[in-house]
Amino acid sequence: MAAEHNPLPVPSADTTDARVDRSDTVSALERGISVLRSFSEDRPLLSPAELARITGIPRPTVNRLVATLVAMGMLKASPAGDRLALGPGVVSLSRVFLGSLDVRAVARPVMQALAEESGASVYLAVRDGMEMVLIEACRPRSTMLSARLDVGSRAPLPNSALGRAYLSALDDATRAQLFDSMRLMRGPEWDSLAPAMLRAIDEAQRLGYCLSLGEFHREINSVSVPLVGPGNEIMALNGGGAGFVFPEERLRDELAPRLRAVAGRIASEIGGHVPGPRLPER
Repeated sequence: MAAEHNPLPVPSADTTDARVDRSDTVSALERGISVLRSFSEDRPLLSPAELARITGIPRPTVNRLVATLVAMGMLKASPAGDRLALGPGVVSLSRVFLGSLDVRAVARPVMQALAEESGASVYLAVRDGMEMVLIEACRPRSTMLSARLDVGSRAPLPNSALGRAYLSALDDATRAQLFDSMRLMRGPEWDSLAPAMLRAIDEAQRLGYCLSLGEFHREINSVSVPLVGPGNEIMALNGGGAGFVFPEERLRDELAPRLRAVAGRIASEIGGHVPGPRLPER
């Protein structure tokens, strides 16, 4: 399930939800966050010139933002001194965020049990911009054939099962707004991504789950179900692994029902719900 990125793609921070009114936002803060979001597992070290290219922010402004973020502990210089990496201040913030998610404490035991019983890697994710970010990850202890994802890893909305399950649970207006943002971000690539995504969303709404068969990470197949928390925050629960271990038939017949059952248990514990399949219109 690991994405194949372009060397320096535009990060999701610059293409988050379409905003109707930005008059109450602080542009300097937005730019600083854009700089932080430029870093990823694929790009742990970046130079100021690369940050300017990724974010589209002028180089002099990037230099000032970098100096401020370094002073605040959010960035640090690499040992060579010519590049930057995320600093310890980011880690402390992420710990606070993850610690506030009670759903993780509820979800982990049942996710780990499913991973052990099925041999699948099992993930729980929330949306951040145009991607899903993992907030919990469980793998079977008995196998090495698992996707190399962990807490904090990201999956794109349109071609991952996690993203498609999330999109299926949105109201029509919000989903259409995200489609517009993704279309702008993906450019010509959108026309090849959209048809499979739309089919998967329709399937999720009819069956309660959707698939990604080698579309996010080649040779990895997975199934996801949406999960709605007590405050209507939408998450997605995912299971899968190597395609030859989890062919489509096994995902549908075995893993999807078990994943929905686990999602139901988590939802009942936190006061949320799992969206049910929509009945066909008459």
